[in-house]
Amino acid sequence: MNDWADWIGRNEVRAGHIDPECAARWLATLDRDAPVGGTMPHAYHWCLGLPDTPTAALGTDGHPLRSESPDSFLPPVPLPRRMWASSKVEFFAPLIVGEAFSRQSKILSITNKNGGSGHLVFVEVEQETSGKSGLAVREVQTIVYKEAAVGPATGPATGPTATSAPASEGGFDPGQWRAHQMVVPNPALLFRYSALTFNAHRIHYDLPYAMNEEGYRGLVVHGPLTATLLLGLAQREFGDNSLENFAFRGLSPAIGGEDLHLVLNEEGGAVNLGAFANDGHQIMRATATLSAKL
Repeated sequence: MNDWADWIGRNEVRAGHIDPECAARWLATLDRDAPVGGTMPHAYHWCLGLPDTPTAALGTDGHPLRSESPDSFLPPVPLPRRMWASSKVEFFAPLIVGEAFSRQSKILSITNKNGGSGHLVFVEVEQETSGKSGLAVREVQTIVYKEAAVGPATGPATGPTATSAPASEGGFDPGQWRAHQMVVPNPALLFRYSALTFNAHRIHYDLPYAMNEEGYRGLVVHGPLTATLLLGLAQREFGDNSLENFAFRGLSPAIGGEDLHLVLNEEGGAVNLGAFANDGHQIMRATATLSAKL
């Protein structure tokens, strides 16, 4: 398969303002109060510099079509399934409502691999988001493209984990963590988050497509939404904009309508976070470092 060497180093720049109405909708979606001083919490950068691809130029999955065109930022990988596998994020300064921002994206690497699920292509993208006072967030995202699902999902859309044993009986004990929060990402939350991030990936809102075309047992919770919920747990424990960095890796998909357990431990400024399904299997693993200013 092509190594798409011509795409490595490709840049894209977007700019705009941190709109007060959009910020208010993000807070409402997550049931959070407005922060003091107009600073937005960690994770809001995922709502900035969004693609504005016309609907006619979207692919079957809802993502922008990839082509050989110089206008195609991501390489034309022919594999049909796309996932946000992981991110490493550094926080330098808060983003402030009403201020201008700019975001520069650059493709760092494209790697072909073969795994248990078939051929995979990993694309690393660096994004630097700056506000009025300079660099605010630097992130390296890893996007993975996968082969088509073998067949449609079987069983009810809610899946077995919705009615399985409580997490404390499935190899995961919330009592071993400093903080624990259980949430149920319902379709309204998934829909609103898709709108906030202008994400038309059909696995998040089109149940027949998610099950029959991509082989999931229900609607899929966005990876960055799960990460946002984990960052919200850290905010609850340590305060606004309390982290120097945050890294997460998706281990398995979280399914809408099912219990999602968010947990956190901290020792010496090092924070471990995780998201678990109701049967105890891990959805996401994350680490963070508390700010030295705390």
